[in-house]
Amino acid sequence: MSQEETLGSLQRLVEASLGRWDIPADASARLLNISENATYLVEAPGGFRSILRVHRENYHSRNAIASELAWSHALGKEGGVETPGYFLGRDGSPIQTGIVEGLPAPRHMVMFEFLPGHEPAPDHDLVAPFRQLGEIAARAHLHSCSWQRPPGFERMTWDESTVFGPKPTWGNWRDGPNIDAAIGARLERLEATVQRRLRRFGKGPDRYGLIHADMRLANLLVHENRPRLIDFDDCGFGWFLYDFATGVSFMEDHPQVPALKQSWVEGYRTVRALSSEEEAEIDTFVMLRRMALLAWIGSHPEVEIARELAPVYAEGTARLAEAYFDTHE
Repeated sequence: MSQEETLGSLQRLVEASLGRWDIPADASARLLNISENATYLVEAPGGFRSILRVHRENYHSRNAIASELAWSHALGKEGGVETPGYFLGRDGSPIQTGIVEGLPAPRHMVMFEFLPGHEPAPDHDLVAPFRQLGEIAARAHLHSCSWQRPPGFERMTWDESTVFGPKPTWGNWRDGPNIDAAIGARLERLEATVQRRLRRFGKGPDRYGLIHADMRLANLLVHENRPRLIDFDDCGFGWFLYDFATGVSFMEDHPQVPALKQSWVEGYRTVRALSSEEEAEIDTFVMLRRMALLAWIGSHPEVEIARELAPVYAEGTARLAEAYFDTHE
């Protein structure tokens, strides 16, 4: 099925499903973006707004989605981080499942509260937003360490095995676009170096736990100088410092990044301790994330940003690797 056909089927699914929630009868939906999931803005003439997420086929189980909602709700209620609420369907469940002709399998759907705010633009001064992001990350990590997860809690893992192992979540980075022999050799060295340093760093409970795993600018909304954290779809188990790495996703080579890292660390330390050893290893997590994204670009050719970055991302990763080797061999 072509991308156009898939989007047409998803639109029909959304239109057929809006009645599952107690929202205005004249509400309509339009596609905002498509990545792992398809995200829609739902609006009605009287001013009603919400966000509808249609989940990617076979990416998360129903239980895993329920686990995501449990943590985002608890973090918003107890952890000092503003997160979006969600709507219950008319049947009392926050997760609705439906299918229409043209889709090969049912899709899970969740309708979220619409939060006003704007995403910080990558070419603006991001130092202050990254300080806020560091504070938010620290609060989330404190909550992660103390929160009693509900029975049956199920989320994905973001570690060396799910990036470099035999069954990587987003695919093998070697299948990424435009990896020639010279680039491949540098990236093989990068994988070995990152794996070695991660083993030495360890997975102690003060360093590894439940994380958001996608704290990039697209998931930070700022409203009246108050930051809100959205889209917990990738939340799972990983190193806490991976949350900084996700914050600079797709802009790892931007000249602002060193200043953003310093600002993030400063913000983080206003809430939670961060040792000098941990700070020195942040670049390792940036490279881990970069390799995961190289695989993601190769396995998601239907996504606009993947198509845009495909010609240059492998070469850029190799350049970053050379700079990383200077300080992290």
